[in-house]
Amino acid sequence: MYIGEQIINPTPERLRLSTQLGCKHVVIDTRPNEQLLGDDGCWDARKVADFRKWIEGHGLQLDVLALDIGSILLDSLRAPERAKAMAEKLRKDIQAAGDGGVPTLKYNVQMVGITRTGFAEGRGGVQCSAFRAAEYTPEKDANFSYWGVGHPGGGAHGADIAVNASGTKEAVGQVLGTESGGISEEEGWRALTFFVENVIPTAERAGVCLAGHPHDPAYPPGGLNGVNHVVGSIEGIRRFLDIAPESKSHGLNFCQGTVAEMSPDPSAYVLEAIR
Repeated sequence: MYIGEQIINPTPERLRLSTQLGCKHVVIDTRPNEQLLGDDGCWDARKVADFRKWIEGHGLQLDVLALDIGSILLDSLRAPERAKAMAEKLRKDIQAAGDGGVPTLKYNVQMVGITRTGFAEGRGGVQCSAFRAAEYTPEKDANFSYWGVGHPGGGAHGADIAVNASGTKEAVGQVLGTESGGISEEEGWRALTFFVENVIPTAERAGVCLAGHPHDPAYPPGGLNGVNHVVGSIEGIRRFLDIAPESKSHGLNFCQGTVAEMSPDPSAYVLEAIR
């Protein structure tokens, strides 16, 4: 285990700060990754390699790059032809990542944005985004949730992340729960199975690991707005990994903060998840 850092849309100054802080390993999230695209709209292996070398030029090792899977999960249920087209693009992106020397790609398993209901005060008075199911309203969802690389604090104090991204390309295909049409548990698993089965063989051939991020936040039993977050418990994580249990390319972005959200006793639940 070692300390790394996740950076959204890095600038040279931001990478230099990471080096000054003693960080040597980074995860980079630049979705929708326009700097990596070739003429065909898919990642270009040469551009991936150049981006990796740029990161390395700041004394850092690029461990993980964020993969923009767009709306493929929701589309697999509502617009199957569009989902098939996206799967083909993702296979090309994954192969380009392998050819460009990137070992791991992370992606979000949710079909709707990262639901939040407001802000909360954290350690030292820092402002944190918060989700409290009992306080949920569609209005708070629209005002405080974020999509893709968007974040309610974006644009403040020179932050290098986008502002709340709903309806923009930075939303990377994610929508408000009220706009999703509802997603049953069966549909949630069907969408995830579609994704894994369509991309894991390519990842295995390319030597790339895919790391799925659990649902953030875990929704209450029965869902929210008819949307079920199926990878929102330890049992859900196990079932997600069991979609392709023998594959070394099918893995987990083990966000323990998200795991802590899954239980009213977060410390005990995180330890159980680690075990």
